[in-house]
Parts: sequence; structure tokens; C-alpha cells
Amino acid sequence: MAMAATRPVLIEAGSRTGTRPRLGSVDLLRGLVMVVMALDHVRDFFGSSHLDATDLQHTTLALFLTRWITHFCAPVFVLLAGTGAFLAGARGKTTTELSRFLFTRGLWLIILEVTVVRFGWFFDFDYSRVVFQVIWAIGASMVFLSGLVFLPTAAITAVGVALIAGHNLLDGISPARFGAFGWLWCVLHVPRLPVIYPLVPWIGVMAAGYGLGPLLLRGAAERRRLLAILGVTLALAFVLLRTVNRYGDPSPWSVQANAAFTALSFLNVTKYPPSLLFLLMTLGPAVAALAAAERVSGALAQVFETYGRVPLFYYVLHLYVIHALAIGAAYLGHHDGRAFFTVGFAFPRDYGFGLPVMYLVWVAVVAMLYLPCRWFADVKQRRREAWLSYL
Repeated sequence: MAMAATRPVLIEAGSRTGTRPRLGSVDLLRGLVMVVMALDHVRDFFGSSHLDATDLQHTTLALFLTRWITHFCAPVFVLLAGTGAFLAGARGKTTTELSRFLFTRGLWLIILEVTVVRFGWFFDFDYSRVVFQVIWAIGASMVFLSGLVFLPTAAITAVGVALIAGHNLLDGISPARFGAFGWLWCVLHVPRLPVIYPLVPWIGVMAAGYGLGPLLLRGAAERRRLLAILGVTLALAFVLLRTVNRYGDPSPWSVQANAAFTALSFLNVTKYPPSLLFLLMTLGPAVAALAAAERVSGALAQVFETYGRVPLFYYVLHLYVIHALAIGAAYLGHHDGRAFFTVGFAFPRDYGFGLPVMYLVWVAVVAMLYLPCRWFADVKQRRREAWLSYL
């Protein structure tokens, strides 16, 4: 990527047509994590379902890092969804209009999760079995944020920080303590099928993203300085708390057989639900990268921005493409393809490819998605129909 002068905060993406302005650095960072996200999902469909990439007793350095880098995707995506909500208000929506949009779009995302997205994951028409994953978490968090937006921005930020920083205090509480209402605790905090993404602290991440929004409206130099300071501070907080090894993650790190795997243990924090340390580890560098993204331009940056402008379209499309390619690979390899049409990833034990194949498939998938995403991004730029904002 070439270096260029700082782009303005709100880029007029199609000012001649009257379309609303977009924040280029947000689109760039979101597009980058979405490209990385595809790597994780290629690993899901093309790797062995019997090997946990973060199991230090059986993983390799390369496999662990392939999984670890994708940890940034969900937190950054949810954070920027909150930031996008703030910027939507900054572009002229009233609080009531913003609340209504967040509420209806949140419900729409939940519906998509249990229908279109679910089918993309499993290619199974038995809808009696559903799984609530990241799209559900984003949608439900938007519903909660639709109520929070009536509070001052500082209060919304405080709610987000409190949920992120304090939710690990609740780790010892079991759903059984709530009796017949134990399912509600699973929805909120304990990952248990069908809820893979409990809502706490994802609601907090989105609220914190909303609170990040005002920083993006500062002058360029001040904005970059504040984002860099905040990002580095969060990253250093991760290092400090993880070193102390007392709070912030239910799984403490430990000394391993060698220095490399001890470092992996240090980085091996909990995603389900995302611990405080998981979020500090991922959001700190991401916020700092948001400052740096303003200085990045060139053809590759435009590619990432294109993906970042149509995140839901990209997400749904990439699931179907990866799943279809995996079925083709299974049949070409004379594997039992029935496992690719059921809920779960119980693939045949003799199925699975090494990292070189996974990376090649990943690059191919991302390249295949570019033209459809560019087309849809152009459609959204040219047209003003309200329904397009839901896609």
C-alpha cells in the first residue's frame, strides 16, 4: 500500500449523486478484518474438524497463529458497528430515527442469522436446529443500543466499558443457579448450544464503539494522536494484566516446553465469551490501526474499502462460496459428502487439508468476491432506497 496524505474524516463517496458520506478508514479496517475472517471460515471447512488449532498439546505454531490472527475479526466488526451507529447520527439522523433504524436492523440481522446465514453454514433444511453466532450477537447488540442511544454518549461509553471490564467477575456463576431461567444466563454469558455468542460483553463492545465515534470527528492530527494513544494503552493493559495472570481471563497462561509455546499460551485467551483480555488484545491494536489507516491509499486499500462498504453482503456470500467449494473438494477426494449437509462440522476423519491449501483457497475466495462486492457497493452508492441500508 502506498503512503499518501491523510484522507478527510468523512469521505464524500458519490457527492454528485447526493449519497451520504462514508468514513474511509473505518471501511478500510472493516474490510481488512473481513478478508481475514474468510481465512478462519476456510479453515473451518477445509481443515480437520477433529483438531483444535488452539490446543497447545496438539497444534503447531503456524496453525495456532492462523487461528489467532482471526480473533481480531468479530471484536473489530462489532466495535465498528457501534462506531457506524454514532456516525449515522452525526450524518443527520435524529435520535429517534437512529433508534428505530438500529432496532429494526438488529431484528433483521437476527432473522437472517437463523435463516439465510444458518443455511450458508450447514446447507440443511431442518430449521428445528439453529445456532446463534456472530450475526445474532451484532443484531441483538443493535437492539440494545437502540435503547441506549437516548443516553448521553459518555453514559453509553461507560456502559460499554463496564460490561467489557467487569463481566469476568461473573465467570463463576453457573446457569444451574437460575433454575428454569438458566437458558437466559446462557444467552447472556455462558456459551452453550444453541447460543455460541452470548450477548455479554458484545453489547459492551458495540456501546464502546459508539463511544469511539466522537474521536473520529476531531481534527486529523488530534484524531490520529488520540486513537494511537488509546490503542497502545489498551494493548499495554493486555500485556500487564496477562502478565499478572490474576484477572481478565478464565484460562491463565503457563510456561510450556519452549519459549515459542509459552508465548502462545500467553496469547491463548478466551473467545467464548470474549474475555476482557481477549478484547484488550484485539481492540487495542485495531484502534491504533484505525489511526494508521487514514494514511493508507492505493489500489489494495481500495479493495479492502470495497469489502468494508458491503459487510453483510460479503459475509453471506463468502459462506456460500466456501461451503460449496468444500463440498466439491470432498467429492473430488472421494469423501463422504453427507457431513457437509448437516448441522455441525463432524467431517470424515480422513478429510482435511494442510495450511498451504487453506491459504490458496482463502486467496481464491477473496478474489472471487471482489467483483460482486464492487458491484453492490456501487449500487448502494448510486441509490438511496432505505431498504439498501439493511444489506
